[in-house]
Amino acid sequence: MSSPLDNALRGELQQLSAQGLARNLPREPARGVDFTSNDYLGLGRDGAIARAAAAAVHRSGTGGRASRLLGGGDGHHLAAEALAAEWLDAEAALLFPSGYQANLALVGTLVGPGDALLSDRWNHASLIDAARLSRARVLVHDHLDVAHAEALLRTARGARRRLVLTEGVFSMDGDRAPLVDLLHLCERYDAWLVVDEAHSIGLLGPEGAGAAAEVLGDLAPAVRARLAARVLTGGKSLGVGGAFVVGSQPLIDTLVQRARGFVFSTAPSPAIAGALVAAIARVRGSHEARARCLAHAKRIARELRLPEPAAAIVPLVIGPAQATLAAAAKLAERGLDVRAVRPPTVPEGTSRLRIVAHGDHSDQEIAALIDACQPLVVERTRPAAIERAPALVVVGTDTGVGKTVVSAALVAALRAHGPVAYWKPVQTGDDDDTGEVARLARLGADERVEPLARYALPASPHEAAAAEGTAVPVERLPEYLDRVRRERVGARIVVELAGGLLVPYDDRRTQADWLAGWRPPVLLVARSGLGTLNHTLLTAEALASRGIVPFAVVLVGPHHPSNRETLSARLAVPVLELAPLDRLGEIDLETRAELAPLLRELGALAAAAAPIATSAP
Repeated sequence: MSSPLDNALRGELQQLSAQGLARNLPREPARGVDFTSNDYLGLGRDGAIARAAAAAVHRSGTGGRASRLLGGGDGHHLAAEALAAEWLDAEAALLFPSGYQANLALVGTLVGPGDALLSDRWNHASLIDAARLSRARVLVHDHLDVAHAEALLRTARGARRRLVLTEGVFSMDGDRAPLVDLLHLCERYDAWLVVDEAHSIGLLGPEGAGAAAEVLGDLAPAVRARLAARVLTGGKSLGVGGAFVVGSQPLIDTLVQRARGFVFSTAPSPAIAGALVAAIARVRGSHEARARCLAHAKRIARELRLPEPAAAIVPLVIGPAQATLAAAAKLAERGLDVRAVRPPTVPEGTSRLRIVAHGDHSDQEIAALIDACQPLVVERTRPAAIERAPALVVVGTDTGVGKTVVSAALVAALRAHGPVAYWKPVQTGDDDDTGEVARLARLGADERVEPLARYALPASPHEAAAAEGTAVPVERLPEYLDRVRRERVGARIVVELAGGLLVPYDDRRTQADWLAGWRPPVLLVARSGLGTLNHTLLTAEALASRGIVPFAVVLVGPHHPSNRETLSARLAVPVLELAPLDRLGEIDLETRAELAPLLRELGALAAAAAPIATSAP
């Protein structure tokens, strides 16, 4: 008899299957030419490595027996660690059962509460989970976007320690991290870089020592020193398993003392450690296989008209999950094992065939793959580029701080740079902020966008909606915004939120959660006076945790030099001041001479933050 839990789980599984997102464990070995595994150099079945594993088992037994600190492991583990460190020209290394465990242990040891952690948006799940579990403040920057990374790092200057996480080569897109730029950022902001070399070790750098090794030699010692650690996995190019954290002797000694994933985990099997000793030697000398693997990947990308890969991974984005599964099935019919990668592994709408080149593929096998994929390149679903107006969002630290008058000022300021429109998605209470902005900024009918929802109760949107027996239509917000942006191409849309940033839309989502989904340029508005610093810095921190840095802050109220200077220094963004406006109903923002300097500066900042472009959020 099924339990209620089983019934619920069965329903969730059926939903995944209907969406084309269900996974199944294969019941027999994969058939066809392997274009899916990470055995880049074909060492997973290497005879010398297999014999080394067998010899280690013969000498030391099959199991690790206990944690290393309680007598587990033996000389095979020490030998593997010494070789890994020597290979990467580091002081020491420490062996873990897996790359996932190594990342969790390393990050959780280096940072915690009071620290800040910067992570690329498309980092591997092990790095994402390590960041979350560390309890450090997590800042997520756009993929490979160094400018965004720097803007977020500036907001973390008050942290005890700053750690930057990246992959050397990314596992799904096959592109390379800007390691030189990241190391320079770390040197400039007193941060430390961790590089997961899972998909670059064995393929890049001298003797296959990885993406970091490829660039370190050209950097100044002070910049090189910002590389805190590299994680070297043994289950890909090395063809074995396990993983090493490689770094300085003090780092490794600290992991031995404090890394829970090491201290409380049984040592890897002697077979793993013994095989790694042999595998490292084989990989270092595998110059021909390395060159063939990289050449195969470049040929696949070139002939399929795809971006050149950094190493062995060539993603062929199809789009919908079901279409990607069908494409993988077509390749399987031709004896080619290429797997479909779908959400949540990759973003919605970017399901793909993850093609992996190997050093032991023949030229004929590569040609067969290219021939089979050519129709898929023609057929794949790519959304047409649709031009959209850029949107800027006015966010407040609280209710009643002056967002509406600042929104009107922003609309007036942006007029000098082109067409503009105003939208308040959710209006609560008797106030008509749309009408107020229209009057203050002289909006025409085509410059006003009606709210998606209006509620009579002057309260938080979720409470105001509940008072009328309904709910805020959160799911419609992205669609409504997209329609507004399509209808007003060539203009800029000023969006004013309700109340403070973290005001709820429903029992699960806040306004901040909506912004996190598309990360628009944000203008932060605060009331100048007692409490300004705390409210403004807390709101800025909440934005930064969602990958958003305001392009400017506007303080509404009496001139307060200390507040302005403190916020400017801590947030590293322009801080403007808007004097108290006592008679709001009689103000014409376009003709008030004392507002002219503010409007010019605000307009220039906003226009630069939201250029007229054709990219969707």
